[in-house]
Amino acid sequence: MTNYRDAVLFLLLAAVWGSAFPAIKAGLEAGFEPVLFAAVRYDVAGVVMLAYAARVSDRWLPRTRADWTTVGIAAVLMIAAYHAFLFVGEQQTTSAVAAVVVSLSPVLTTGFARAFLPSERLSVAGLVGLGLGLIGVVVLSNPDPENLFAGNTVGVLLVLAASTCFALGSVLTQRVDDDLSIETMEAWSMLLGAGLMHVVSVAAGEPQVVPRNSEALFAIAYLSLAASAAGFLVYFELLERLGPIEINLVSYVAPVFAAVVGLLWLAEPITPNTVAGFLVIFTGFCVLKRRALAAELRRVRASWA
Repeated sequence: MTNYRDAVLFLLLAAVWGSAFPAIKAGLEAGFEPVLFAAVRYDVAGVVMLAYAARVSDRWLPRTRADWTTVGIAAVLMIAAYHAFLFVGEQQTTSAVAAVVVSLSPVLTTGFARAFLPSERLSVAGLVGLGLGLIGVVVLSNPDPENLFAGNTVGVLLVLAASTCFALGSVLTQRVDDDLSIETMEAWSMLLGAGLMHVVSVAAGEPQVVPRNSEALFAIAYLSLAASAAGFLVYFELLERLGPIEINLVSYVAPVFAAVVGLLWLAEPITPNTVAGFLVIFTGFCVLKRRALAAELRRVRASWA
């Protein structure tokens, strides 16, 4: 980040996205069914984002097969599957643990990119980075060998499935040659993803009742408007100015906010395993992105010289 405004926006984004994890937990504890909760979140966020896309984009409606393919991939993997797994998983783990597991996404994204681009095979260091990321998840879940499907382990595995879906979706969408603006793609992905989650919610037998208490309404408003609509707009602006390497670091600042907010709001403990797992996953990211991070550091130093 080369100026004060970018630094403030970066920390704001990390705070909003990090505090989204305790907000999810709070909404679940307030009576929301997990998949229905995720669906309603993107009902609201999708409408807001579509209105924004219609205002700022020349093409607010997908037209070609490639456009709809990109929207479909993002809707299924990055919205529906990611959030369904995440919201169900957070029933059985803390906000901080969920945020740390989600921070594995840049590591997984690199692995999927190499898998779908054979010319970019993983080096030994790359394999070490991926391995460290997965070891970090094991440290976080702290599985009991005599009961591998105990509550926390299942929760971590579900959040890991969420992170895997998001990483795969982010790679697959890059392989499609579409002409959509990011705002239009996000808006339609949110709306279609929300529709898919409504179908899953009904099929899973969840009661189709939206809680009306203040905690539930605050959680859905915060997640829809702050974390989703406003958060993605800040993300897009920073992505354009900072580039993908620097903005990826928000995934490693967000868990700090998730842990602090979870502790203060929900009295969730910050365990040594959570801290250790975060450090292992972040080390894996640094190993994978060592050259890009070194180049970014040189650029930042030059800009301050």
